[in-house]
Amino acid sequence: MSFGQGGPQSQWDPWTPQSQQQSQQPQSQQPWNSGNSDNTPDWAALAEASEARAKRRRLFFIGGGALATVAIASAVAVAVVSANGSDQASDGPSSQLPSTADIPSATATDPSFAPTSAPPPLDPKDFVSSAKKDKAPLGPDLLFPGTQLTMGETVYKKGPTADTRTCGSAAQGTLPTVLDANKCTRLIRVTYTKGDTAVTVGVAVFDNEAQATKAKKDADKKSIVRSLSGGGVKSFCTGAVCRSTTNSYGRYAYFTVAGFTGGKDVTEKSTGVFRAGDDLAEFAFRQIRRRGEAQASAAAETG
Repeated sequence: MSFGQGGPQSQWDPWTPQSQQQSQQPQSQQPWNSGNSDNTPDWAALAEASEARAKRRRLFFIGGGALATVAIASAVAVAVVSANGSDQASDGPSSQLPSTADIPSATATDPSFAPTSAPPPLDPKDFVSSAKKDKAPLGPDLLFPGTQLTMGETVYKKGPTADTRTCGSAAQGTLPTVLDANKCTRLIRVTYTKGDTAVTVGVAVFDNEAQATKAKKDADKKSIVRSLSGGGVKSFCTGAVCRSTTNSYGRYAYFTVAGFTGGKDVTEKSTGVFRAGDDLAEFAFRQIRRRGEAQASAAAETG
Protein backbone atom coordinates (compact mmCIF):
# COMPACT_ATOMS: atom_id res chain seq x y z
CA MET A 1 0.00 0.00 0.00
CA SER A 2 1.30 3.41 -0.84
CA PHE A 3 0.63 6.71 0.90
CA GLY A 4 1.85 9.04 -1.97
CA GLN A 5 5.24 10.13 -3.32
CA GLY A 6 8.44 10.84 -1.43
CA GLY A 7 10.31 7.57 -1.17
CA PRO A 8 9.73 4.41 0.70
CA GLN A 9 7.77 4.79 3.92
CA SER A 10 9.06 2.90 6.95
CA GLN A 11 6.73 0.48 8.60
CA TRP A 12 5.78 1.77 12.11
CA ASP A 13 4.00 -0.11 14.76
CA PRO A 14 2.67 2.43 17.31
CA TRP A 15 2.79 -0.20 20.10
CA THR A 16 6.52 -1.12 19.41
CA PRO A 17 9.02 1.33 20.94
CA GLN A 18 11.71 0.71 18.27
CA SER A 19 9.42 1.46 15.43
CA GLN A 20 8.13 4.50 17.30
CA GLN A 21 11.64 5.90 17.72
CA GLN A 22 12.48 5.27 14.10
CA SER A 23 9.36 7.00 12.97
CA GLN A 24 9.82 10.10 15.03
CA GLN A 25 9.94 13.13 12.72
CA PRO A 26 10.57 16.77 13.34
CA GLN A 27 7.62 18.42 14.95
CA SER A 28 7.08 20.52 11.85
CA GLN A 29 6.24 17.48 9.85
CA GLN A 30 3.31 15.11 10.14
CA PRO A 31 4.51 11.58 10.91
CA TRP A 32 4.73 9.31 7.88
CA ASN A 33 2.37 11.61 6.06
CA SER A 34 3.39 12.62 2.56
CA GLY A 35 0.90 15.40 2.41
CA ASN A 36 -2.06 13.32 1.54
CA SER A 37 -5.10 14.84 3.25
CA ASP A 38 -6.87 11.59 4.27
CA ASN A 39 -6.80 12.58 8.02
CA THR A 40 -4.77 9.56 9.15
CA PRO A 41 -4.82 9.51 13.10
CA ASP A 42 -1.78 10.44 15.10
CA TRP A 43 -1.31 7.25 17.04
CA ALA A 44 1.28 8.66 19.43
CA ALA A 45 -1.01 11.51 20.37
CA LEU A 46 -3.86 9.09 20.82
CA ALA A 47 -1.74 6.89 23.08
CA GLU A 48 -0.74 9.86 25.21
CA ALA A 49 -4.36 11.00 25.38
CA SER A 50 -5.43 7.48 26.33
CA GLU A 51 -2.81 7.35 29.10
CA ALA A 52 -3.94 10.75 30.35
CA ARG A 53 -7.54 9.64 30.42
CA ALA A 54 -6.55 6.47 32.29
CA LYS A 55 -4.79 8.57 34.92
CA ARG A 56 -7.79 10.85 35.25
CA ARG A 57 -10.07 7.84 35.66
CA ARG A 58 -7.83 6.45 38.39
CA LEU A 59 -7.86 9.80 40.14
CA PHE A 60 -11.63 9.97 39.73
CA PHE A 61 -12.11 6.50 41.17
CA ILE A 62 -9.84 7.33 44.09
CA GLY A 63 -11.57 10.64 44.67
CA GLY A 64 -15.01 9.15 44.16
CA GLY A 65 -14.19 6.31 46.53
CA ALA A 66 -13.10 8.77 49.15
CA LEU A 67 -16.26 10.76 48.67
CA ALA A 68 -18.35 7.59 48.85
CA THR A 69 -16.55 6.58 52.03
CA VAL A 70 -17.24 10.00 53.49
CA ALA A 71 -20.88 9.76 52.41
CA ILE A 72 -21.28 6.29 53.91
CA ALA A 73 -19.60 7.41 57.13
CA SER A 74 -21.95 10.38 57.26
CA ALA A 75 -24.95 8.13 56.76
CA VAL A 76 -23.76 5.81 59.52
CA ALA A 77 -23.24 8.78 61.80
CA VAL A 78 -26.75 9.99 61.08
CA ALA A 79 -28.09 6.52 61.79
CA VAL A 80 -26.17 6.36 65.07
CA VAL A 81 -27.46 9.77 66.06
CA SER A 82 -31.00 8.70 65.21
CA ALA A 83 -30.57 5.49 67.13
CA ASN A 84 -29.41 7.50 70.13
CA GLY A 85 -32.59 9.56 70.14
CA SER A 86 -34.77 10.17 73.18
CA ASP A 87 -36.63 6.88 72.74
CA GLN A 88 -33.51 4.70 72.98
CA ALA A 89 -30.91 3.91 75.58
CA SER A 90 -27.83 6.13 75.52
CA ASP A 91 -24.23 5.87 76.60
CA GLY A 92 -24.59 8.91 78.83
CA PRO A 93 -23.96 8.91 82.57
CA SER A 94 -26.02 6.58 84.72
CA SER A 95 -27.77 9.53 86.33
CA GLN A 96 -29.68 10.03 83.07
CA LEU A 97 -30.98 6.46 83.04
CA PRO A 98 -34.41 5.58 84.51
CA SER A 99 -34.43 4.64 88.17
CA THR A 100 -34.73 1.01 89.25
CA ALA A 101 -38.28 1.60 90.46
CA ASP A 102 -39.28 2.72 86.93
CA ILE A 103 -37.92 -0.42 85.27
CA PRO A 104 -40.42 -3.34 85.15
CA SER A 105 -39.08 -6.37 86.94
CA ALA A 106 -39.41 -9.86 85.57
CA THR A 107 -40.06 -11.08 89.10
CA ALA A 108 -42.73 -8.49 89.92
CA THR A 109 -45.89 -9.96 91.36
CA ASP A 110 -49.48 -9.05 90.61
CA PRO A 111 -50.94 -6.29 92.76
CA SER A 112 -52.61 -7.54 95.88
CA PHE A 113 -55.88 -6.29 97.31
CA ALA A 114 -57.28 -6.39 100.77
CA PRO A 115 -59.77 -9.23 101.28
CA THR A 116 -63.39 -8.18 101.04
CA SER A 117 -65.05 -11.40 102.11
CA ALA A 118 -68.40 -11.15 103.83
CA PRO A 119 -68.51 -11.69 107.59
CA PRO A 120 -69.24 -15.24 108.69
CA PRO A 121 -72.93 -16.08 109.05
CA LEU A 122 -74.49 -15.95 112.48
CA ASP A 123 -74.74 -19.25 114.32
CA PRO A 124 -78.42 -20.10 114.94
CA LYS A 125 -77.53 -22.07 118.05
CA ASP A 126 -76.19 -18.90 119.71
CA PHE A 127 -79.71 -17.48 119.70
CA VAL A 128 -81.19 -20.43 121.58
CA SER A 129 -78.31 -20.99 124.00
CA SER A 130 -79.11 -18.22 126.49
CA ALA A 131 -82.14 -16.29 127.67
CA LYS A 132 -80.31 -13.03 126.92
CA LYS A 133 -80.39 -13.65 123.14
CA ASP A 134 -83.42 -15.94 122.89
CA LYS A 135 -86.09 -13.22 122.89
CA ALA A 136 -88.63 -14.56 120.39
CA PRO A 137 -92.14 -15.34 121.67
CA LEU A 138 -92.51 -18.89 123.02
CA GLY A 139 -95.55 -21.08 123.67
CA PRO A 140 -97.00 -24.55 122.93
CA ASP A 141 -98.73 -23.47 119.72
CA LEU A 142 -95.67 -21.52 118.54
CA LEU A 143 -93.26 -24.35 119.17
CA PHE A 144 -95.70 -26.99 117.90
CA PRO A 145 -98.02 -25.26 115.40
CA GLY A 146 -100.90 -26.74 113.38
CA THR A 147 -103.30 -29.59 114.07
CA GLN A 148 -101.24 -32.48 112.79
CA LEU A 149 -97.67 -33.48 112.05
CA THR A 150 -96.35 -35.37 109.03
CA MET A 151 -93.03 -37.18 109.38
CA GLY A 152 -92.17 -39.03 106.19
CA GLU A 153 -95.32 -40.97 105.28
CA THR A 154 -96.69 -41.02 108.81
CA VAL A 155 -99.27 -38.49 109.97
CA TYR A 156 -99.75 -37.75 113.67
CA LYS A 157 -102.77 -35.93 115.06
CA LYS A 158 -102.12 -33.15 117.50
CA GLY A 159 -103.86 -33.48 120.88
CA PRO A 160 -103.81 -31.43 124.11
CA THR A 161 -101.08 -28.94 125.08
CA ALA A 162 -99.86 -27.59 128.42
CA ASP A 163 -97.50 -24.89 129.68
CA THR A 164 -96.35 -24.77 133.31
CA ARG A 165 -93.87 -22.66 135.26
CA THR A 166 -93.44 -25.30 137.97
CA CYS A 167 -91.47 -27.84 135.97
CA GLY A 168 -91.49 -30.59 138.60
CA SER A 169 -95.29 -30.80 138.60
CA ALA A 170 -95.26 -31.90 134.94
CA ALA A 171 -92.72 -34.70 135.48
CA GLN A 172 -92.50 -37.99 137.37
CA GLY A 173 -89.92 -40.41 138.65
CA THR A 174 -86.53 -38.72 139.13
CA LEU A 175 -87.15 -36.00 136.57
CA PRO A 176 -88.71 -33.42 138.94
CA THR A 177 -85.53 -33.39 141.03
CA VAL A 178 -83.37 -33.04 137.92
CA LEU A 179 -85.41 -30.14 136.60
CA ASP A 180 -85.50 -28.29 139.90
CA ALA A 181 -81.79 -28.81 140.56
CA ASN A 182 -80.88 -27.23 137.23
CA LYS A 183 -83.37 -24.36 137.63
CA CYS A 184 -85.89 -25.21 134.96
CA THR A 185 -88.09 -22.15 134.37
CA ARG A 186 -90.77 -23.60 132.13
CA LEU A 187 -92.05 -26.92 130.82
CA ILE A 188 -94.12 -27.03 127.61
CA ARG A 189 -95.97 -30.24 126.70
CA VAL A 190 -97.95 -31.52 123.70
CA THR A 191 -99.41 -34.92 122.83
CA TYR A 192 -99.66 -36.54 119.35
CA THR A 193 -101.52 -39.71 118.48
CA LYS A 194 -101.68 -42.26 115.69
CA GLY A 195 -104.22 -44.99 116.18
CA ASP A 196 -103.81 -46.42 119.67
CA THR A 197 -100.30 -45.00 120.02
CA ALA A 198 -99.76 -41.75 121.92
CA VAL A 199 -96.63 -39.65 122.53
CA THR A 200 -96.19 -36.69 124.89
CA VAL A 201 -93.29 -34.34 124.17
CA GLY A 202 -92.02 -32.14 127.02
CA VAL A 203 -89.62 -29.23 126.38
CA ALA A 204 -87.93 -27.88 129.50
CA VAL A 205 -86.58 -24.31 129.31
CA PHE A 206 -83.44 -23.12 131.19
CA ASP A 207 -81.58 -19.82 131.33
CA ASN A 208 -78.50 -21.14 129.55
CA GLU A 209 -77.10 -24.08 127.63
CA ALA A 210 -74.96 -25.34 130.51
CA GLN A 211 -78.04 -25.95 132.67
CA ALA A 212 -79.87 -27.80 129.91
CA THR A 213 -76.83 -29.94 129.15
CA LYS A 214 -76.42 -30.86 132.83
CA ALA A 215 -80.12 -31.73 133.13
CA LYS A 216 -79.71 -34.13 130.22
CA LYS A 217 -76.67 -35.67 131.87
CA ASP A 218 -78.38 -35.98 135.26
CA ALA A 219 -81.49 -37.70 133.88
CA ASP A 220 -81.72 -41.51 134.13
CA LYS A 221 -84.10 -44.24 133.03
CA LYS A 222 -86.58 -43.16 135.70
CA SER A 223 -86.61 -39.51 134.60
CA ILE A 224 -89.91 -39.36 132.72
CA VAL A 225 -92.07 -36.48 131.58
CA ARG A 226 -95.70 -36.84 132.69
CA SER A 227 -98.03 -37.94 129.87
CA LEU A 228 -100.71 -35.47 128.82
CA SER A 229 -104.20 -36.75 128.02
CA GLY A 230 -107.62 -35.17 127.47
CA GLY A 231 -109.34 -33.59 124.52
CA GLY A 232 -110.24 -36.97 123.06
CA VAL A 233 -106.93 -38.63 124.06
CA LYS A 234 -107.31 -41.44 126.62
CA SER A 235 -104.96 -41.70 129.56
CA PHE A 236 -101.75 -43.58 128.82
CA CYS A 237 -98.45 -44.40 130.50
CA THR A 238 -99.88 -43.97 134.00
CA GLY A 239 -99.20 -47.54 135.15
CA ALA A 240 -98.15 -49.43 132.03
CA VAL A 241 -94.65 -49.85 130.69
CA CYS A 242 -93.78 -47.05 128.26
CA ARG A 243 -90.74 -45.92 126.31
CA SER A 244 -89.00 -42.60 127.09
CA THR A 245 -86.16 -40.49 125.55
CA THR A 246 -84.02 -37.54 126.75
CA ASN A 247 -81.94 -35.00 124.79
CA SER A 248 -81.01 -31.27 124.67
CA TYR A 249 -80.16 -28.45 122.27
CA GLY A 250 -79.12 -24.97 123.33
CA ARG A 251 -80.91 -23.94 126.50
CA TYR A 252 -83.65 -26.53 125.95
CA ALA A 253 -83.89 -30.11 127.18
CA TYR A 254 -86.60 -32.23 125.57
CA PHE A 255 -88.20 -35.49 126.68
CA THR A 256 -90.69 -37.97 125.21
CA VAL A 257 -92.88 -40.69 126.69
CA ALA A 258 -94.71 -43.06 124.27
CA GLY A 259 -97.13 -45.91 124.85
CA PHE A 260 -100.55 -47.36 124.12
CA THR A 261 -103.75 -45.55 125.02
CA GLY A 262 -105.41 -48.83 126.02
CA GLY A 263 -102.97 -49.44 128.89
CA LYS A 264 -100.94 -52.15 127.14
CA ASP A 265 -97.26 -52.42 127.94
CA VAL A 266 -94.66 -51.47 125.39
CA THR A 267 -92.29 -54.27 124.40
CA GLU A 268 -89.33 -54.59 122.04
CA LYS A 269 -91.77 -55.65 119.33
CA SER A 270 -93.74 -52.42 119.62
CA THR A 271 -91.96 -50.86 116.65
CA GLY A 272 -94.76 -48.35 116.02
CA VAL A 273 -94.31 -46.90 119.50
CA PHE A 274 -90.54 -46.65 119.11
CA ARG A 275 -90.92 -44.96 115.73
CA ALA A 276 -93.50 -42.50 117.09
CA GLY A 277 -91.26 -41.56 120.02
CA ASP A 278 -88.26 -41.01 117.67
CA ASP A 279 -90.34 -38.95 115.23
CA LEU A 280 -91.58 -36.60 117.96
CA ALA A 281 -88.10 -36.23 119.48
CA GLU A 282 -86.75 -35.33 116.03
CA PHE A 283 -89.54 -32.83 115.48
CA ALA A 284 -88.85 -31.14 118.84
CA PHE A 285 -85.17 -30.77 117.88
CA ARG A 286 -86.05 -29.28 114.47
CA GLN A 287 -88.44 -26.76 115.99
CA ILE A 288 -85.89 -25.53 118.53
CA ARG A 289 -83.25 -25.23 115.80
CA ARG A 290 -85.67 -23.37 113.51
CA ARG A 291 -86.31 -20.96 116.34
CA GLY A 292 -82.59 -20.17 116.41
CA GLU A 293 -82.40 -19.86 112.59
CA ALA A 294 -85.26 -17.39 112.51
CA GLN A 295 -83.68 -15.15 115.12
CA ALA A 296 -80.24 -15.34 113.48
CA SER A 297 -81.76 -14.35 110.13
CA ALA A 298 -83.60 -11.41 111.69
CA ALA A 299 -80.42 -10.24 113.40
CA ALA A 300 -78.44 -10.42 110.15
CA GLU A 301 -81.05 -8.32 108.29
CA THR A 302 -81.00 -5.58 110.92
CA GLY A 303 -77.19 -5.52 110.85
